[in-house]
Amino acid sequence: MTEELLLGLDLGTTYAKAAVVGLDGEERAHGRTATPWRRVPTGAEMDPHDLLTAALDAGRQALAAVPGRVVGVGVTSMAETGALLDAAGEAVAPMIAWHDTRGDPEAREIERAFGGDRFSEHTGLPVSRLCTLSKYRWMRAHLPGAERGVRWLNVAEWMVRALGGDEVAELSLSSRTGFLDLDRRGWWDDAFELAETPHGFLPEPREAGEPAGRVNAALAEAEGAVLTVSGHDHPCASVGADATRLGDLFDSCGTAEAFVRPVEPPVGADAIKRAVGGGVTVGWNAVPGQQALMAGFVSGLALTRFLDLLGVAVEDREALEEAALAVPPGADGITVMGVTDDRATLEGIPRSVGPAHVWKAAVEAVARHGAEVLATIESVAGVPARLVVTGGWARSRVVREVKRQFLGPFEEPVVTEAGARGAALIAGIAAGAFKGFDDLPPVRWRERAPRGPC
Repeated sequence: MTEELLLGLDLGTTYAKAAVVGLDGEERAHGRTATPWRRVPTGAEMDPHDLLTAALDAGRQALAAVPGRVVGVGVTSMAETGALLDAAGEAVAPMIAWHDTRGDPEAREIERAFGGDRFSEHTGLPVSRLCTLSKYRWMRAHLPGAERGVRWLNVAEWMVRALGGDEVAELSLSSRTGFLDLDRRGWWDDAFELAETPHGFLPEPREAGEPAGRVNAALAEAEGAVLTVSGHDHPCASVGADATRLGDLFDSCGTAEAFVRPVEPPVGADAIKRAVGGGVTVGWNAVPGQQALMAGFVSGLALTRFLDLLGVAVEDREALEEAALAVPPGADGITVMGVTDDRATLEGIPRSVGPAHVWKAAVEAVARHGAEVLATIESVAGVPARLVVTGGWARSRVVREVKRQFLGPFEEPVVTEAGARGAALIAGIAAGAFKGFDDLPPVRWRERAPRGPC
């Protein structure tokens, strides 16, 4: 009998990743292609069609390794970045990276127009250059042809369309745009007015896991499979890591690190202000009916910067890691200040110091920043019942040791790509293979923590 399979595509900042998952929840095969950014002085951008090529390549790598019939394809992605399309559905501008520095003047204009508190109460976000609202207004002011844009689709939404699906707006991705009113679960008219968007600029929001058409011949290996937008990559990864129950805290350690804490809606206005003031956003989760407190920071990028400083490639850091494990907590007084800022500072360098001390100090600085963010999450939602950790940087022995020191014990699922696995499982819901999120197959665990508060 031909096995029914699910394909998850995770379109992230560093890689386009794919996972083929069986209906038992096990990952069968994987594919990966570098996200095709063009470096520019302000950060990075890419042609949407180059991203399609990368995603198809990753998907085909995974599908080539496993015989079977694909019944569902789910796509998750980074947020804020997206495709600006004209009336014919053609891109009129590059996709600007979420971390690109363009949009600062536009963010200041948003601040003047709404005030920070009012903007946050409606959107659950701080006023910043990151949100789509700021980036879109920058595009309109600076990119020739952007005025022809009539529709915005976030990365995963655009990919679903490119594979033959419907144009949809998924709630967890929409929550990162600055256009969504959280309480209404609909678009905020005042944001549209400020941005001077055309009518129908964004599709009506819908939840992750709702069917959105079928795969076309662009991915012949999965043609006919049901498509769905599986949501923002970090909340989607929490599905893949089985960390979606109230009381769970999910920690995804990748190029960007994110904490995701599911909560019951609605989060009140005062709690939203307290969260945003402490670097935590509020939005809709990839799990229907849940909101999520989320905090993201560039941990992986920050750590890579220190590897560059030390002249060590990411893939060649084994000896550095071994030496850093022997460095005592506190790195003999070396401290990294502003580890996630554009510029970081090393302080307290003693007369005798080696690269391992610098590396240990950088990892501790990232963990310390995470602990500060976690304190804000706990002030809104209470102490979590368990901490679940996944991601490429969680495979570092130094990162794991320091994380336990600063955050406490954690649980680790046996997953290779939590985001792509989550996208595939959500596709299973769309395809009717699972009845809903409560019916998803369980994950196996590599490490379990004692029950009780973390």
